[in-house]
Amino acid sequence: MFTGIIEQTGTLVGLTDRGGVRRITVEAPGIAWRLREGDSLGVSGVCLTALDPDPTFFHADLAQETLDRTSLGSLAPGAHVNLELPTAAGSPLGGHIVQGHVDATGVMTALDPVIAESSPQFDRQTTDWTLKVRVPENVRQWMVHKGSVAVEGISLTIAAVDGAEIAIAILPLTYWRTNLHTLAVGAPMNIEADVLVKLAAMQMQTQKKSEFELTAEWLVANGY
Repeated sequence: MFTGIIEQTGTLVGLTDRGGVRRITVEAPGIAWRLREGDSLGVSGVCLTALDPDPTFFHADLAQETLDRTSLGSLAPGAHVNLELPTAAGSPLGGHIVQGHVDATGVMTALDPVIAESSPQFDRQTTDWTLKVRVPENVRQWMVHKGSVAVEGISLTIAAVDGAEIAIAILPLTYWRTNLHTLAVGAPMNIEADVLVKLAAMQMQTQKKSEFELTAEWLVANGY
C-alpha cells in the first residue's frame, strides 16, 4: 500500500521488449539502493516489482495489462516518473490509501499558474498551479468534490468536478518534487480513484438492489 506522497522522481533510461513483456530501466539513485529483488514500489502510480536493483538503477517488467491501462506504455527514454516506496505498517498516512492499481488513463487539459505569467508578482518557483485532467467515463462516478484521487501516483484533492474534467490545486512543492513540471497539455496521466469512495459506491449499489429486489418473501410479507 502507498499513500501518494512522492519521495522523488526517477528517469526512464531504457525500454526493452521481451516476448510480450516490456522491461523498463529507471535511474533513481535516491531509492534504487534501498530496493531488494522483488520489492514493490510505486512508479507514477503503478505498483511494480523491482528487478536487478543496484545503487543507481532498477528494472521492472510491464505486463500487457499495465501497458494497456496505464501511461507507462507510452513513455520514452528521458521521461520522469514519480517514485514511492510502500508505506510501512504503523507509519503516518500522509496522503490517502493508494493501492497502485490504476483505474484508467486521463489526459492533462491544463496546468496553469494561479498568478498570470505576465504579472510582476509571478515567480515560477513559488506560485501555485491549477491542474485540469479529463477523466474517462468509467471513473467519473468516483470523482468527488473535495475527495481524494491519485494522479500519476500523487495524492491530490479534487477542487472541482465539471463533467468529464476535474480541477486540482497544486502547491509549489508538489509541482517541483513530482513529474508534473515536466508534463505538457495532452500528456496521459494515471488515475486511481479513492478506494474508500469505490467501496462506498459499491455498498450503496448493493443496498439499493436489495431494497428493490422482488422476492417471494417480500411478496408474502407485503400481503400478495
